[in-house]
Amino acid sequence: MLLEQQELLISRIQAAVAALLPDAQANVLLERPKVAAHGDLATNVAMQLAKPARRNPRELAQALVDALQADPQAAALIASAELAGPGFINFRLTPAARQAVLPVVSAQGAQYGRAARRDAKVLVEFVSANPTGPLHVGHARQAALGDALCRLFDASGFDVTREFYYNDAGNQIENLAISVQARARGLTPEAPEWPADGYRGDYIVDIANDFRAGKTVQASDAEPVTASGDIDSLDDIRRFAVAYLRREQDLDLQAFGLKFDNYYLESSLYTSGRVERAVQSLVASGHTYENEGALWLRTTELGTGDDKDRVMRKSEGGYTYFVPDVAYHVAKWERGFHHAINIQGSDHHGTVARVRAGLQALDLGIPKDYPSYVLHKMVKVMRGGEEVKISKRAGSYVTLRDLVEWVGRDATRFFLIQRRADTEFVFDIDLALSKSEENPVYYIQYAHARICSVIAGAEADAQAVAQADIAPLVAPTEFALLQRLAEFPALVNTAAQELSPHLVAFWLRDCASDFHAWYNAERVRVDDEALKLARLRLADATRQVLANGLALLGVQAPERM
Repeated sequence: MLLEQQELLISRIQAAVAALLPDAQANVLLERPKVAAHGDLATNVAMQLAKPARRNPRELAQALVDALQADPQAAALIASAELAGPGFINFRLTPAARQAVLPVVSAQGAQYGRAARRDAKVLVEFVSANPTGPLHVGHARQAALGDALCRLFDASGFDVTREFYYNDAGNQIENLAISVQARARGLTPEAPEWPADGYRGDYIVDIANDFRAGKTVQASDAEPVTASGDIDSLDDIRRFAVAYLRREQDLDLQAFGLKFDNYYLESSLYTSGRVERAVQSLVASGHTYENEGALWLRTTELGTGDDKDRVMRKSEGGYTYFVPDVAYHVAKWERGFHHAINIQGSDHHGTVARVRAGLQALDLGIPKDYPSYVLHKMVKVMRGGEEVKISKRAGSYVTLRDLVEWVGRDATRFFLIQRRADTEFVFDIDLALSKSEENPVYYIQYAHARICSVIAGAEADAQAVAQADIAPLVAPTEFALLQRLAEFPALVNTAAQELSPHLVAFWLRDCASDFHAWYNAERVRVDDEALKLARLRLADATRQVLANGLALLGVQAPERM
């Protein structure tokens, strides 16, 4: 049922309630029954209102049904209304109400499911890897989640900015430079002199060789950096290694089909004075104190749920990692991004309350739940029934580019989206490569390609299909497919609001299943020309909505497979 139809039905139920119970405030919700045989929609409004109205819920439900059946606007949508259990009302829709989705899909095409533009913008920060190595499968999951959320918010009418925050300052960058220097001097990880926290992947050898050769590298948003070749200059090595790996990460993201609108460097927070200004403002706010030579923030008093106060400046000097994060989020707010979402690994759980506490202490009018967070769990990669842990290129983990090279971009994106972010996930390489209905991305793409083949094979005039009378579409499998297509706009809105792109993956699987069930139950190329054209129109609408849904995940909708 289309959203507009649901809103109309809700308004008619509210009108019926008002006529029966003038003083009642009805919160009418329509839900799809868990058992399809029970109807198309259901409401518990009679059960809500019965107790305060001192009415028997089933009697009240029957009175509401009688009122709705006498209402011409409601009767145009409802074929029947039945009581169930202690007072539920189950509705079955009229054929015309079910079929109404097809003219909308025909008119809107690729825009079906998309909302009107609104005066609102959102910043989604994701991946945000340290430039110390290739992007691993955890970053890949962030890339899939973040890009899908951006696409969902864009479809919901927002002005969306994709941002990558580069952690290009701190001990890990120092370890990178020392590792490259050791390789440039001919050391290997097995040597006694190898740095204790040194990086061991083959990519370190590549950086060292290119540094000695005086190569030039350039990241997508930066000036080119030419290696000096001086292996005694750790500063030169550091600058070149960071640029080299930022370029490598650019290539990883290109393989994934992802482009960021903006890159923000952690180092710029220090060089611009933002970190120092944030610390000074926190001290001035009265929410800090000194203890044993360290500067602390009273996070427990700031209402963000932290369980203990946190060190800002260590006794030996230097700020803890959440301090630049606070400065960074002040910068987000000042840039006008009052709706911001961070996608990070679940190991960042502790930073949520600290960052929010720091923002509250600054008293800038920032809401307590700013920014929003999506915290994802890590990914286990399986191949041939065994876990894959090692990538020669990275040294100790499977990379994003490994996944894309093994199974392709579409399968990588879909598989990393198809589970809730906060659940453990096993990426089964063999399943992703299989051509069976157990492989969800193959199953959905095959449905799209099959429809394209059916339409091409029917050799029907496209205009005749687009204008076909849809009244003949009354088979149960047709009703199920029509209802699925009608759900799509509401699904897009819900997935964006709940930061849950996996809902789109679930819906696509269900839609493909409904299509295959219909196609196997009903012949399309029948002798009845009107029925054939109507079914081709249904098939074409399904093709369009499947393509729209796949596009929200950054997955292709192939015409042939």
